[in-house]
Amino acid sequence: MNREFTREQTACFSGYRPEKLPWGERESDERCRELKRRLFHIVEALYFSGRRRFICGMARGADMYFCEAALNLREIYPDVAIEAALPCEEQAARWGEAWRSRYFDLVARCDVETYISRRYTSDCMTRRNRYMVDSSSVIVTVFDGRFGGTMYTRRYAEKQGIEIIDVMP
Repeated sequence: MNREFTREQTACFSGYRPEKLPWGERESDERCRELKRRLFHIVEALYFSGRRRFICGMARGADMYFCEAALNLREIYPDVAIEAALPCEEQAARWGEAWRSRYFDLVARCDVETYISRRYTSDCMTRRNRYMVDSSSVIVTVFDGRFGGTMYTRRYAEKQGIEIIDVMP
């Protein structure tokens, strides 16, 4: 990114992996397509409210949907910047080929990659999530109250006083 962005100009995202989504990996399911449409409209509304930088943690599932929505927005508004916040270099190492290919394609299309750790550590995902929240004025979550990383990230965002936009899966 050639430009510096303030926290007020930045939004981030946390959401479920396919195992927690009602449709699993079946993205042709109408519920998944509807979620993707809602995410795009939310990202677009955030753009109109002054956000220009979107940070994504690049996990399988909803994180990738968010990244794709931001990339689609950038096709319309070229001043959008997308940051891939990666917990470690081998984040996708154990994923299936289709997910890995999609991951590398999306990361390559982002404006910047931020690595939290070179190697996997027990806290690199948490540190990635906190980095995203600490850099943002709003977080969009695909969240229905279930225990896990999204719940912890959301709680951290609440403590930091940033705006939270929840989207039911």
